[in-house]
Amino acid sequence: MVQRTHLTGARVVLPDGVVDNGRVTVEGTRITAAGPVAAHAAGSAAGSSTGSVAGSSTGSASGGERALDLAGGWIVPGFVDLHVHGGGGASFSAGTPEEALTAIRTHRRHGTTTMLASTVTGDLDDLARQAAALSELVEQGELAGIHFEGPFISPDRCGAHQPSLLRAPDPADVRKLVDAARGTARMMTLAPELPGGLESVRLLADSGVLAAVGHTDSTYEATLEAIDAGATVATHLLNAMPSLLHRAPGPVAALLEDERITVELINDGTHLHPAVLGLAFHRAGADRVAFITDAMGAAGMSDGRYPLGPMEVEVKDGVARISDGPTAGSIAGSTLTLDQAFRRAATIDGLGVEATVRALSATPARVLGIADRVGSLEPGKDADLVVLDDDFRLRGVMRRGTWVVHPELD
Repeated sequence: MVQRTHLTGARVVLPDGVVDNGRVTVEGTRITAAGPVAAHAAGSAAGSSTGSVAGSSTGSASGGERALDLAGGWIVPGFVDLHVHGGGGASFSAGTPEEALTAIRTHRRHGTTTMLASTVTGDLDDLARQAAALSELVEQGELAGIHFEGPFISPDRCGAHQPSLLRAPDPADVRKLVDAARGTARMMTLAPELPGGLESVRLLADSGVLAAVGHTDSTYEATLEAIDAGATVATHLLNAMPSLLHRAPGPVAALLEDERITVELINDGTHLHPAVLGLAFHRAGADRVAFITDAMGAAGMSDGRYPLGPMEVEVKDGVARISDGPTAGSIAGSTLTLDQAFRRAATIDGLGVEATVRALSATPARVLGIADRVGSLEPGKDADLVVLDDDFRLRGVMRRGTWVVHPELD
């Protein structure tokens, strides 16, 4: 008998609004119902041999049914991260299943039930090997795909990427990495102003891979060309690109104003001032914003030294910076987890719960083309959800019907 679990009493964030004292019903790996308690009770009485469980106390069960009272909390969809390099002391760039699974499990415990594995600039052959290893985890359902960040980025905006390993986006090299991923490449960040940039954007778009503009020194006009060529994502908007100036709007204005672009924002309080984040968020709107972590291996860990691709990063007071070399002192990704980003958005930034949910779940799921399975609490979708307390602190995480963090036990 498939276990049917009713999560009751919490405020449930649905695509069309918040339901107070709502209920989400999970059977196996799927959501079978989500909405007001009264509607669920009527449906259960009409269609279940075990009868209605409305009013069941915490943990009570009848036959194959169980009710878990989450009164005072929130139930939101599992988070979807388009851009994450590692966590738990591990990095996707290590190219080993063990390290990758450590990073995946770290972020799952913080509510990210779907994620891309992001690489860091490296030698092409090394990146191809990493992609081949990570593709197996995509095929197993542990990852949603691979995101190549570099090496096709601007040396003038390289940030935490190794300058000596950067190269122009020759379409043949771009194709080599896409092919190495064996159909699991989902996104590639590049600087479209470099030689071969526009041709590579077209190649990616034709291959079903998201072309993302980032680590770029592009002009406003050149960025518009890239969008017309097929670019659809802005990699961590405002970071690693020219600032918005009144006579030289640069890529920021082009990416913000075009409805075809989804903009990534890192909401950790370090990468973006809250006022700037708010301006970008409200200009683009929640349906075009994807909150990301850009997390490296130190996410979920204490301060110290950690690898980031071929470089070493020092984390102090939760801020990661390159420790030596020509880019020493540059911010090197983040130590952010998406439950922290949620809490900042809903409290410090005052963005509202519904808008925050869209930016953390629905919008990135749509961008990846998997909104039919994840990104919202709707019948038929994967039972991926996060339970938060009244102060938006994480209490529980469910992925495909299995508790990763149990709200009663963890």
